[in-house]
Amino acid sequence: MTETDGELAARLATGTGRLLVRVRPGDGDRIAQEFLAAQLKEHRPHDAVLSEEAPDDRRRLTSERVWIIDPLDGSREYAEPGRTDWAVHVALWHAGRLVAAAVALPALARTFGTDQPVALPAPHARPRIAISRTRPPAFAQRVADAVHGVLVPMGSAGAKAMAVVRGEADAYLHAGGMYEWDSAAPVAVARAAGLHASRVDGRPLEYNQPDPWLPDLLICRPELAGVLR
Repeated sequence: MTETDGELAARLATGTGRLLVRVRPGDGDRIAQEFLAAQLKEHRPHDAVLSEEAPDDRRRLTSERVWIIDPLDGSREYAEPGRTDWAVHVALWHAGRLVAAAVALPALARTFGTDQPVALPAPHARPRIAISRTRPPAFAQRVADAVHGVLVPMGSAGAKAMAVVRGEADAYLHAGGMYEWDSAAPVAVARAAGLHASRVDGRPLEYNQPDPWLPDLLICRPELAGVLR
């Protein structure tokens, strides 16, 4: 049976993660990029790729299928012994939308994908809001106070988004900028699990744009979307 795009995304994210665990603390970014690029060339040779670790191939702008990947999300955390908040992102954009994706948390030996979305755990009594441990939004505390919530600093974007999927947090709030590869796979996986994902002001997230920069991101339980925006 032919492997679906979702199955491929999960297999590649998991395989890249296992490789990163084996070579840690080596040159993870390069090793992961080489592995993912080779796998996509073998299994989806006609698709375009947008990666953090490779030059931007502008042919993607006229392609109907573009893999948006971050071979190692959270290089800083990966380099710190004992940290688990780093990830691997593999997402497929097709004709204007994200259609398949997976996020691996290799240090936890877990992969979350759009093919097999997880059921959301119960919310916390006081909403837990995941934020960057190095670049928290200036307004984060004000937002947390408005919902009587608690800020939870974490590492990579994928780890923060999957914290919401896993029920460790109820929302992930980011401002100050990121790139498409930072959020594409986490957003697709979060949406498959029933979570809300948008710009902080509620505007839609758009991918495979000429400039892959995204100013901000909100991923949260649907009941919090109107309150946090």
